Amino acid sequence: MATTLLVILATSAQAHNGSSAPPPPGIQIPSLTHGQMAVIARYRGDILDLAQRQTATDPTFRRLYNHGNLQFTYCLWGLMPGSLSDEESPFNECSHAYLATAKALLTHMATMPSAEREAKALISDIDAEMVRSGASWILCQYSGEAFSTGAVVEPRWRDMFFHLPSLAVLLATIAALIGASWVIFGGPRTSTA
Repeated sequence: MATTLLVILATSAQAHNGSSAPPPPGIQIPSLTHGQMAVIARYRGDILDLAQRQTATDPTFRRLYNHGNLQFTYCLWGLMPGSLSDEESPFNECSHAYLATAKALLTHMATMPSAEREAKALISDIDAEMVRSGASWILCQYSGEAFSTGAVVEPRWRDMFFHLPSLAVLLATIAALIGASWVIFGGPRTSTA
């Protein structure tokens, strides 16, 4: 049984080893630097707003849009502390993935006749902010990793126990759920007789 557990952990570690293996089949999504990730995060709402207004779409658009939303959900909607700024966060790699997908979606919209003008204006704004902030120079271990719509990058769940901000959120959530359960199901009952 211990051997089986070690094999599963080793396989899981290899599956999330980052850029050592080629990306799986699907639409290839270029990587972005840590600094670019921070800028794209500020513009993600604008990118999605533009995407949601598109009525004439194509399969590439839909795959990028859906993959980005799925990846964002896997990353717990960007709510974990340090997921964007802390390279040690178990959620940093999946944050790279959903933000790289947002950037790829915007780049694709710049080729679509219905979105071209607005997408290019948004790209210009993002580029200007990236130049002002020196975003391309801020790197991290995931900066060179390419992604694909053929695979979802999961957070490194085991690492949550070694990342104090993530562990604090996990423990607070568990305590809140236990407290809510006690209030709903286990609190003292008053008699109305």
